Amino acid sequence: MERRKILTAAAGAMGAGLLTGKGQAEDTCETCSSECGDCSSACLACVTACLEEMQADGKDRQKCIQLCLDCADICVAFSRISARKGPMSNVIAQACAKACDACAKECARHDDASCKACAEECRRCAKACRAFAKQK
Repeated sequence: MERRKILTAAAGAMGAGLLTGKGQAEDTCETCSSECGDCSSACLACVTACLEEMQADGKDRQKCIQLCLDCADICVAFSRISARKGPMSNVIAQACAKACDACAKECARHDDASCKACAEECRRCAKACRAFAKQK
């Protein structure tokens, strides 16, 4: 019976990351990586919406499209580099936060739902990337 309690406690600790060496820094990295994936998707959806807007009524969305594409690429780069625990993950996290800030600022200027959603997602991602960079 005592053995079962020990194994149950160990399994719970492993699930919480206590016995696997998984600390707060890894949790922050996973959060940032997850936010980067969501942000990249939101940016690409925004690009699609902006292209449709440009085609429908000739609105100039070139800057928004360019920033969204850059932001999406930087988010993907962070996810890939952090997944392999690359030594440049801190640098790319800082760059990602800056790219997200610029993209959020531009997207917030537009009234459509895709841009608003992208701006919000970029803000969340920038916050997570800054938290990750601070931990390193």
